[in-house]
Amino acid sequence: MKAFTHAAARDAKDAVTLAQRAHKSGRTVAFSGGGSDLLGLIKERIVQPDVLVSLRSAKGLDSVTTDRDGLTIGGLVTLEALSHHAEVNRRHAVLAEAAASVATPQIRNVGTIAGNVCQRPWCWYFRNGFPCYKAGGTQCFSTSGENRFHAIFGGGPSYIVHPSDTAPALVALGATFRIVGPAGERVVPASEFFVLPRQNPANENVLGQEDVLASVHIPAARPGTRSTYHKELDREAWTHAVVSVAVVLEMDRDTCRSARVVLGGVAPIPWRLPAVEEMLAGQRISDELCARAGDTAVAGARALSNNAYKIPLTRAMVRRTIAGLAAQA
Repeated sequence: MKAFTHAAARDAKDAVTLAQRAHKSGRTVAFSGGGSDLLGLIKERIVQPDVLVSLRSAKGLDSVTTDRDGLTIGGLVTLEALSHHAEVNRRHAVLAEAAASVATPQIRNVGTIAGNVCQRPWCWYFRNGFPCYKAGGTQCFSTSGENRFHAIFGGGPSYIVHPSDTAPALVALGATFRIVGPAGERVVPASEFFVLPRQNPANENVLGQEDVLASVHIPAARPGTRSTYHKELDREAWTHAVVSVAVVLEMDRDTCRSARVVLGGVAPIPWRLPAVEEMLAGQRISDELCARAGDTAVAGARALSNNAYKIPLTRAMVRRTIAGLAAQA
């Protein structure tokens, strides 16, 4: 492992300043919150920083606050804390369930919401030193290689899938991200934060090298809103979603006023399903409607040689999850 210098940031703005200072002196930088993904990236020599800017000591990033406008989650709030937070569970169950589904208790105790949203792809070609698109190369080895966990939507030139569980939930909730960078602060909708490989093969989001994801804001839920997250795995623990779905329904008895449905594990970004949302809005949720929603969810899916199973799995998951959520009292 390459030797690096440790720098403790006082707050998000100070972290940006420390990163700028290092870059001006020709040194590479990595930000660390919980560090669970970063440690693996360093061991795998994907990231080799000269300076590690630690956010653990940064003030104002480790709390959840609520008001009438919604709920704000600091970037350093751990997944374990988020999954057990009373207000998160009461107002936004989809996020609490997504956080609780991540990896193992040990990792959830150190992994942060910002880290989970910003983690790098777990494609074995990227993680094992292949010169693929995500590593600055000129090809995606999964197209003719092992691709059973790769994308069925939005792929090309890379077919990685976004590994975050909390990201689909945040997109479904209409969250916004507060980013602190060299030019000051900016707010980016979660739906615009993630980028496809064709937009930027080198990165999965809009963060620059000196940007910090400081906090997440979720608007207040409207009356009748209910939500849930469902995830299918290939083993019981310490793994990512083969397919997942985050569903937020605003209900008036058995009629859906509005819906947000976002898939995980099937695309390089959280994959929103606007056609399904439009189909559900203003309708009574019936078994027939849920079946049509499942069919619509996989319209346009394009399987690689070994991942066609994701199409019926996605169809069934969307159908069952919407039906189950609509049936809740």
